[in-house]
Parts: sequence; structure tokens; C-alpha cells
Amino acid sequence: MHKRPQQFFAPCPRGLEPVLASELEQLGAAAIESTGGGVGFRGDFNLCYRANLHSRVASRILWRVGEGDYRNEDDVYRIASGIHWPEWFGVEQTLRVDVSAIHCPLDSLDFVTLRIKDAVCDKFRAISGERPNVETKSPDVRIYGFLTADRVTLYLDTSGEALFKRGYRKSQGEAPLRENLAAGILHLIGWQPGTPLLDPMCGSGTFLIEAAMMALNIAPGSERWFAFEKLKNFDEAAWEKIYNDALAAERPKTALPIYGSDLYGRALEDARDNLEAAGLEGVVELKQANALEVSAPAPNGVLLTNPPYAVRLSDQETLAELYPQLGHWLKQKFAGWRVGFFTADPQLAKLIRLSPKRRIPLFNGALECRLFIYEMVAGSNRREKPPASEIPKTP
Repeated sequence: MHKRPQQFFAPCPRGLEPVLASELEQLGAAAIESTGGGVGFRGDFNLCYRANLHSRVASRILWRVGEGDYRNEDDVYRIASGIHWPEWFGVEQTLRVDVSAIHCPLDSLDFVTLRIKDAVCDKFRAISGERPNVETKSPDVRIYGFLTADRVTLYLDTSGEALFKRGYRKSQGEAPLRENLAAGILHLIGWQPGTPLLDPMCGSGTFLIEAAMMALNIAPGSERWFAFEKLKNFDEAAWEKIYNDALAAERPKTALPIYGSDLYGRALEDARDNLEAAGLEGVVELKQANALEVSAPAPNGVLLTNPPYAVRLSDQETLAELYPQLGHWLKQKFAGWRVGFFTADPQLAKLIRLSPKRRIPLFNGALECRLFIYEMVAGSNRREKPPASEIPKTP
């Protein structure tokens, strides 16, 4: 079974499906199919291991173990009962079941969750006389059910903790940017390793760390464990080779043209803590500064930032004053740069007084956001009238 192609599904932040599909293709996935909120694909378990270790954009890798048509909760129970769960994990392992749905006609997803859990436990009891215990916080095994209007699909989670939990985040600000979202945004804006990158409002440093890991070819999952390591079909020798190959492919840790600054010392301390935890001290340059006083560190590059988001009215007024100043600052100091603002604040696009090249809708968790991309050209972003002397006269 280990070498036989299996069906997988990789959820991701909405808006990043094309980036994830491209990533999975490069990892060797077949039958790639994007849907809202994720990408389906086929491959063997070696691909599953590689996707968990190397995907920067996926939230987790789910292995499809069963599906069928349903009309009521009893049908869901019957489909779940038909799966031979003890083939993949033991009765001594703890269990959690999660269910999500779209256009589902059933009254209660909590009851559906309970019926799937009952089916799994009843299967174990019928075979061994014992049932696994449920553990909601840190289970050994997670089962996911997804229901459409008439079909239920059941998955075993091969990731464990969500894949955006890389293992390096020691400190975070009030509204941390998820790591896989940051990595996807770096792709969307077209940043490439070697290109100067600046985040002038860097907070806890997520854009900077994800970029540094890409530039140094550090696998995002190299500092964590995965749920597939606890499954009965785990091929330890295959995994060790994949993991060791990833470590051998890392580049030496030297200073990169990646720069971060923030107005607040506390935020920079968070960024330093996270860089240190990721083993990236000395790779990224940090300094405390007001964004409006920062100059371009190179003639060309990418400026990417997630500016503060206002909750209180006083903060909204402060940002309404800041946005036009940001637009002026960019025109004055960042000609030749590509600029990206990732924000949940619809005011930014109106008040910054620049014309975006692209507006990309994205979600940070449940929060709807936009990535605004600007190309800063020399002089104003607006066309100026030519001098009267240069206007051709009509005969």
C-alpha cells in the first residue's frame, strides 16, 4: 500500500490555491485539482511525507480513507463503520474527530461528529473489545469529515499540528500573520531569493523569517514532528532519507539582503526571539525606526508589510493620517521597488493615493484581507500634464 497512489487533500488559506497547486506539482503530485480552500492531489506516501516537510503554503495534508453518499446521520455512521480504522492506528492511541460542511442539510454537525466517533470506536470494540480514548487538545490521531449536500468524505490527518506551526514562533504580536499565508504572499508578490526585501513594520518578523527560510532552502517542517509518524503504515527508513536529503540541501546561513524595522522595541524583541528560535541570527538585519524615516536599502527590491490594523476609533483616525504619508514616502524613496500592503483595512487603498497594479483577496484565518501590489516608478504614479511648449499645435 505504501507505494500505491493515494488520494490527498491539502487545505490552505483562501486565495492561495494556485500557489499551493504549483508547489505540489513541483513536489511530484499528480491529478492536481484546486477547489475553494485547498487542493486535491494523488501520490504515494513518500509524496505525503515530502508535502508535509516542504509545503510552505498548505495548512495540513489529509489522506482520504473513505467516502460515500448520505441522506442522514445513520448513513454517515454506516460509511465510517465500513472503514478498517485498526489497520492504521492502535486502540491505545488517542483520537479526535472534526467535521466541516458546505450545503449540508443535516441539523447538527456536532451530532455528525459524534456519529463518526461512535463508528470508529465501535469498529475497535468489535475487533479488540476495547475502544480508543478521545483527546481534544493533543490527540495522536485526527479524523476529518467533510460533508457536501449529499456526500461525505473521511480523511486521516497526516500532519498533526497545523503546518503553519513551523516550531520557531516563540513570540507573537496581537494579530500574528500565519506563516503559510506569509509564504504564499511572498510568492504572489513575485519575490525571489536574492532580491532585497524590506518590511518596515515587521512586528514579530513573519515575512522576514519565511523569506529567509526560502532563501536558505530550509524545509519549513524540519523542526517539528508529524502525525504520519504515529500511523501503523509509517515507513521510517523512507522518511529518514527524505528528511536527511532536506537537511543536506540547506544553504549556509550567511547575511541576506532581508531587512526589517519597527517603531516599537517590543515588536523587534519578538522578531529577534523568533529569528533566534529559527536559527537565523545574523541572517536578517533589524533596526528600530519609524517607517516614514526608512530609506530603500537598494536601488530595486520588494517592500512587503502588514500595517497595523485599527480596532479602536482613535487608531482609525491615526491610520487615516498615516496612509497618505505612506504614499508620499514611497514615491519619494522607493522608485524602482515593488510594494505590497497586506491589510484588512479598506481605507488603505483609498487614502494611500497610489494606483495598485493588483488587488488580491485573501483571508488571515476568518478575517477578509487584501494584498495591494504597487509598482513604484520614478517620479509620481500619476501622469503629469506635459509643458504647454511640448503640446503640438493644430494647424
